[in-house]
Amino acid sequence: MKGRVNRIFEGDLDAVSLADLWHFRRIRARTQFDRGVIDTDITLVNWPNIDYWEAPLLGPGADREKALQRCKELSLSYLHWMQTEAPRPDGGHGYPGLRLRPDLTGTADGMAKAAYIRESRRIKARFTVLEQHIAVVDRPEGAGAERFADSVGVGHYNIDLHPSTAGINYVNLEVYPFQLPLGALVPVRMRNLLPANKNIGTTHITNGSYRLHPVEWSIGEAVGALSALCLNRGTEPHAVAGSPSLTEDLQRLLTGTLGVPVAWPEEIAVMRPSQARKHATPTYVLPERRA
Repeated sequence: MKGRVNRIFEGDLDAVSLADLWHFRRIRARTQFDRGVIDTDITLVNWPNIDYWEAPLLGPGADREKALQRCKELSLSYLHWMQTEAPRPDGGHGYPGLRLRPDLTGTADGMAKAAYIRESRRIKARFTVLEQHIAVVDRPEGAGAERFADSVGVGHYNIDLHPSTAGINYVNLEVYPFQLPLGALVPVRMRNLLPANKNIGTTHITNGSYRLHPVEWSIGEAVGALSALCLNRGTEPHAVAGSPSLTEDLQRLLTGTLGVPVAWPEEIAVMRPSQARKHATPTYVLPERRA
């Protein structure tokens, strides 16, 4: 595998786009306003450098408040490092002009109102989506992701993993546009509970793709439609998942009534995103092809 170094700034701050962390999450550019109206840019520091994974929020012995406080301390220490020690292209160190913006975050300390939980607990589902179902490196060339007969939604995002127990700080594997199988939304045991976000039947690896907000929205639409169908028919999710005809009824409800797609057009489904865009999301880990 080959890695890549990401710097905070790679050059001209006013550039439309640069391959650095500042431009990656920039949410306001001063060049988009009349001269003198706005004199600073704003970026959202949601970078792997401030991922906190040393203590859990849930489970035996978990101290939620202490863990959240340590999350803040990590973010503040990284800000201090950026202000004082971060290497600059000119050979110097630190960007002392960086500061928090409590007036924008709506908090007294300038931090986010809530921690972003990248990976949650997951259900034990009737079906689990694996890396082999979606990753380009694990699929036959040009085959696209696995097609699921019980698909109730679509999504796409690379397998995006942050600090791992192997010591790798960031992993990004290219995936094909994928589907959302109904079986991943239905628990094996629980019959009165449905997941509605990143807690579906994925693995630690495929959660890196299915955790993104657009996919979560697709999951929520599917779960809402499934709940409505069950109430209207006097049935339960397990029965729908176990019946091809009821699954087709759910798919018709999604596509016909709600306008929710459950499959990608074929020309998109088999296309690697890196081949479709001039400036594709970079792949930071390039293993040998396994399929």
